[in-house]
Amino acid sequence: MSSPPPVDGRVDGRVDGRVDVVVIGAGHNGLVAACYLARAGLSVEVVEADAVLGGAVSTVERWPGVRVDRGSSAHVIIRQSGIVEELDLAAHGLRYIDCDPWGFAPAPSPGDPGPEGRPLVLSVDLDATCASIAEACGPEDAASYRRFVEVWAPRSRAVVASFGRRPGPAGLIRSFWPLGAPADGRPRTPGGELAVDFLGSGDALLDRWFRSERLKAALAWFGAQSGPPMSEPGTAAMVGWVALLHDVPPGHPVGGSGGLTAALRRRLESDGGRVTLGDGAARLLTADDGAGGRRITGVRTVSGRRVTADAVVAACHVQVTRALAGDAAPPALADADPPLGNGFGLVVRALTDAPPAYPGVAPELSLQGLQLLCTDRAALASAHGDWAAGQLPRVPVPLAMCFSATDDSLAPPGQHVVTIWGQWYPYETADGGDWDDLAESEARRLVAAVDRYAPGFADSVQRLYVQTPLSLERELSLPRGNVMHVEMGLASMFAFRPTPALSGYRVPGLRGLYLAGASTHPGGGVSGNSGRTSARVLLADRRRSAAARAAVGRALRRAAVRFQRTPA
Repeated sequence: MSSPPPVDGRVDGRVDGRVDVVVIGAGHNGLVAACYLARAGLSVEVVEADAVLGGAVSTVERWPGVRVDRGSSAHVIIRQSGIVEELDLAAHGLRYIDCDPWGFAPAPSPGDPGPEGRPLVLSVDLDATCASIAEACGPEDAASYRRFVEVWAPRSRAVVASFGRRPGPAGLIRSFWPLGAPADGRPRTPGGELAVDFLGSGDALLDRWFRSERLKAALAWFGAQSGPPMSEPGTAAMVGWVALLHDVPPGHPVGGSGGLTAALRRRLESDGGRVTLGDGAARLLTADDGAGGRRITGVRTVSGRRVTADAVVAACHVQVTRALAGDAAPPALADADPPLGNGFGLVVRALTDAPPAYPGVAPELSLQGLQLLCTDRAALASAHGDWAAGQLPRVPVPLAMCFSATDDSLAPPGQHVVTIWGQWYPYETADGGDWDDLAESEARRLVAAVDRYAPGFADSVQRLYVQTPLSLERELSLPRGNVMHVEMGLASMFAFRPTPALSGYRVPGLRGLYLAGASTHPGGGVSGNSGRTSARVLLADRRRSAAARAAVGRALRRAAVRFQRTPA
């Protein structure tokens, strides 16, 4: 049974309140958690320091009449998770435009009429994709790709299932056991290579399956969007995810990425929850739990407002959660020091008078989805090597998106919004460079990198908005500019994320505090899985607590009856 709806009382000019659960952070994971909790009948308030809803899943009017995403643009993981359907977000205004074709990789030499001069077009339609691969890379790779999708689709569905559960051994077994279980005495995965493939690198996987470097480069650049280079162990599954895109492609919400979080807010409010913007949490409120530990009693916001609650979901960076706990942070939280890395990437938002035009390629083939502007994995390796040395990439590798080509709500007629993502830009450079001074020149280099494949693009640019690793930290509260919060390497995933002690979404020693967000399993990207799982853990704890209280009550009532029946 939930507490009554929030009741406000004005105290010393502040509006204090009482709810069942406070959620810290109005990013998409925080809103997802809030929606599941409110749907279960709990009173919920989301408090957010930013005046803009959605965190890294938000859209603002950057220039007059031009809507520009602040963080993500293409949504991939959440479209496989079932969350959109479970929360019926379509009924609350969310509408996705499918990215189909979902991937485009240009020819190495624009205008080259030979086989290596044809672009790669990756569509939902597997037959069309294989036909494009056959033209650009040869029939052998086309046949291999078809087989790759057949083998990796069930594996990637297992990854999807594992992303939607707590990262304990039982959940992983439930997700992956059927793939390796014997059937008719024969392994279900050819060669019994399941463990080798999942623990291996994306590069090794690509080298086993394909011959064309162009195809390998396109798939590697897609897989690398999670952060680690495809040379690292455990990155094969990031490449294998492409198999799922032949069922459900990436999507872009109409009106911008923030369409998702706006729909989540409407869903939350329809169930009685609320969102407070511009007044984030300043401190977690705690009390002695009577058993040698601490328990949550609510939060104090920046304005001084006290919101009391039985539980808090911290859907913010784990370092922010640690700071909010202050001296009340138990060792598991106080000692948490997950790897944040040295920056992640740089984003250029360009207002143009035309979309990128790739020679000999129809716009409907090149502009619908991700423009994977990489034709050789050596370019990826070079950019990552420069980043590891604290240097700017000598040759930037861009990924471009132009969703205004299919969504006229983003810009006025005759104008377009082009997002250019450049990965592996260090937060701190080895020579101590100042990102405020470097931003413009690095943005122009990324624009030039797109222009190399789409001649004339640089001339189409009218305005630029640059998000360096430093400005990503400032604007979106992403420490060290890491859009994934914590590094996405094998040692920081599943039950190691953000640390082994905190991987269960709870904070040992501080009862009532739950974790959500990209710092937790399954990590960054537009997923929502972390928020949903955190809410499920919280609700399960409440059910257990209610059952325990009921059991105690029954025992006391039985004892009272026995006492009454006992002769004096």
